[in-house]
Amino acid sequence: MICVYGAGSIGCYVGGRLAAAGVDVVFVGRERVAGEVRAHGLTITDLDGAKERIEAPRYETTPEAAAGADLVLVTVKSGATAEAADQLAPLLRPGTPVVSLQNGLRNPRVLRAGLPEAEVVPGMVAFNVVHQGEGRVHRGTDGRVEVQAHPALDAHLADFARAGVPLALHEDLVGVQAGKLLLNLNNPINALSGLPLRTELSQRAYRRVLARAQREALDAYRAAGIRPAKTAGADPRLLPVVLGLPDALFTRLAAAMLAIDPHARSSTWDDLEAGKPTEVDYLNGEIAALAAEHGTTAPVNERLTALVHEAERGGRRDWSGPELLAAIARPD
Repeated sequence: MICVYGAGSIGCYVGGRLAAAGVDVVFVGRERVAGEVRAHGLTITDLDGAKERIEAPRYETTPEAAAGADLVLVTVKSGATAEAADQLAPLLRPGTPVVSLQNGLRNPRVLRAGLPEAEVVPGMVAFNVVHQGEGRVHRGTDGRVEVQAHPALDAHLADFARAGVPLALHEDLVGVQAGKLLLNLNNPINALSGLPLRTELSQRAYRRVLARAQREALDAYRAAGIRPAKTAGADPRLLPVVLGLPDALFTRLAAAMLAIDPHARSSTWDDLEAGKPTEVDYLNGEIAALAAEHGTTAPVNERLTALVHEAERGGRRDWSGPELLAAIARPD
């Protein structure tokens, strides 16, 4: 049995694909989502036109449902990772593989500290999933489920492949996570714009904000000795340059970055819409913390983090590109 622990949009998508392929899956999450799934079932769609329907998935609201799981996929928000580890610790057999499919860089460390007898495996979901209500979740961008190679996962690889979410294995996931985080620095920009992702990224002013946030991240990575992997098929060092190009040229050169469903939005936007705390402290805040730890600074990422926290308290979520650029302005 595979347990998806913290089954929101990402967890319902990955777990739903597995369940649709006949894998024994239990979802554990909030009562709000559980009630929705009980009433409507679970419908999985994507930008390529695929559609899967699970009429009565097993969706539970208490940690005890994870007891005896052969594999746990942790998809809780980053701020709830330590709590999830505490809840899982008495329920899992020693050696149970626990895969962190979460944002940011630090969650596997938190899980290892709380689950010393489990086999904690770093992972990440490199695509965007939108919760559309009534049990419907939609993958709006291309991407794979990326995990660090580990023998404890070998028995499950065929299930993921059959479900259409094959695990892309890496000997060291840190560089892959760092590369993905460069793109995820756009999450708060998208949320503050109030626009669909494709519309926001088509406007140079918003991209210039992202480029400045990425330059700070690259500086912090260098200071920390982290080498980010290729992102969207490009050398990470070139991303800020490409983002700063005029709109027409960017559209021609960055088709992969714009392979996005027209209605897709960031997870930060989703959280603000739902009135939930965001993960900005584990995205742009992660870069600010890494920079401070290694003797450099990240004022753009600090400012974006602060603006999202203001939005959580009811602040603006309709910034134009020029307004947001002015709000984080610093010399190029």
